[in-house]
Amino acid sequence: MNAVQYLSVALLPLVFAITLHEAAHGWVANRLGDPTARLQGRLSFNPLRHIDPVGTILVPMVLLMLSGFIFGWAKPVPVDTRNLRHPRRDMALVALAGPGANLLMAIAWGLVGRLALMLPVSLAWAAVPLALMGKIGLLLNLILMVLNLLPLPPLDGSRVLAWLLPARAAQWLDRIEPYGILILLGLLYLGLWQKLIGPLTTLLAALLQTWLGLKG
Repeated sequence: MNAVQYLSVALLPLVFAITLHEAAHGWVANRLGDPTARLQGRLSFNPLRHIDPVGTILVPMVLLMLSGFIFGWAKPVPVDTRNLRHPRRDMALVALAGPGANLLMAIAWGLVGRLALMLPVSLAWAAVPLALMGKIGLLLNLILMVLNLLPLPPLDGSRVLAWLLPARAAQWLDRIEPYGILILLGLLYLGLWQKLIGPLTTLLAALLQTWLGLKG
């Protein structure tokens, strides 16, 4: 399979992995009292409402082809903490919704891969790309889940850490946010992918594939 075919198969899992992650933030925020995302039409499963052309498509696809690493973003879902009943706790729950959605999507794409294995040989023309799409979707979502759970602003894990920390320490953590992406890129350069994200994703993928019957 050449690069163009691979990208065409990977595009759908990639777009949904990033955009539904954001929609999940808005959905949980709405349930906890903040309608901001709903009023802006951001609870939709339509990826077009969430796509950032650079962050959702260009950057992830280039990185995927060049390094096998995936990093990207959609348009952030707005959350007004003043509307949340318990701002610190509820913001942590809103943050966890994104990685939680990625875990559910990883399972769903794994089931797609399982379906592909059940197709007869006569449908190999459909089974082969479907199996690859399922594998890519499972891995992409696990990578995004692990990455976003890192306790570094503006990643989702930092919102959970802020809830667990004393208020003053949480404020200090918030002050890091303008530099968070630069810190993350520096950590990736120093081996964060090889030492943590990659191995943990591989372990989770193996466990999930075994549970779904995709591995012997």
